[in-house]
Amino acid sequence: MEEKQFEIVEKSAQVFLKFGVRAVTMDDLARELGMSKKTIYKFFSDKDALIRAIIEFKTQGDREICQIAFEQAENAIDEMIRISEFMSEMLQDVHSSVFFDLQKYHRDAWQIMEDHKNTFVRNQIKHNIERGIKEGVYRENSDSDILSKAYVLTMGTLFDGYTFPSSEYKFTTVFNQIIRFQIRGLASAKGLEYLTKRLQHEI
Repeated sequence: MEEKQFEIVEKSAQVFLKFGVRAVTMDDLARELGMSKKTIYKFFSDKDALIRAIIEFKTQGDREICQIAFEQAENAIDEMIRISEFMSEMLQDVHSSVFFDLQKYHRDAWQIMEDHKNTFVRNQIKHNIERGIKEGVYRENSDSDILSKAYVLTMGTLFDGYTFPSSEYKFTTVFNQIIRFQIRGLASAKGLEYLTKRLQHEI
């Protein structure tokens, strides 16, 4: 990706996430970025192409963050907490309409997110559960295949716009509650002891 193209993707992502996807026109975006629409269209044929590039950029960033968390984490619980802290920070400033807009008006970009969730995210959780079992911080009878699928399905409700409507629920609150429920459900006695020390009763 060229430097200017990367700049457009990175800055456009901030604008769309802050104000919503449908609410921001290409004219609005050009003003926010301080450049002409011609410059944007030099790299992206239309808004839909730009949105796809942003989602690809964001999912790649997710993969990199997860890899860092895996490498630096003390154990599986620490890895899960590091990832959840990143996700919570990322979600806190996202406009409530973003995921609905993607699902309804930018289906290709939404499908990229769905594929990312159903492949990378699920495998990441599966490996985390298997790691935790080996380390003794997760219960030995935890089924990584079943629970990783359950995780993906549960997280899907956060973005569907219906189960937890933004008018009633805050993304970060729901996300953190789900993560707390899942970690405690997985944790062995050793894991719960570690969890208490790690977060001082905050999770």
